[in-house]
Amino acid sequence: MEQNKNKFEWLADKITQWSGSSFAFGFAAGVIVLWLICGPVFNYSDTWQLIINTTTTIITFLMVFVIQKSQNKDSKAIQLKLNELIAASKEASNRLVDVEDMNEEDIDTLHTFYEKISSECENEEDIHTSHSIDRADENIEAKKSAKKQ
Repeated sequence: MEQNKNKFEWLADKITQWSGSSFAFGFAAGVIVLWLICGPVFNYSDTWQLIINTTTTIITFLMVFVIQKSQNKDSKAIQLKLNELIAASKEASNRLVDVEDMNEEDIDTLHTFYEKISSECENEEDIHTSHSIDRADENIEAKKSAKKQ
């Protein structure tokens, strides 16, 4: 099973790389031109149309799964890199590691919280000031107190 998974991952990576190349685009365009040239030969019949429709439908159907596999892998890699940055930063909240595993309602709550931080910080003089989710309220209150004095 693991062997097949690795083969599929390898194949998905190769197909994704190839399908995004200039050569693949040229090949696809060439197939379309060839199909168009064959139109008069086959009298623009239903079979002539069915050939291109069936071929493109099959290729599209298979490519959905191949591209999704590659995107899933890329997404996991990006999440791991972001988790590493969060874990390595003293100011970042470790509660945000694996935030992608939260339910949508909790993510919306965090989004609202960060919107609040953003609006509070719009008038910041130092654009490099950052706020941890854990310390944001205390930092905001400290800044407000400092401005009053």
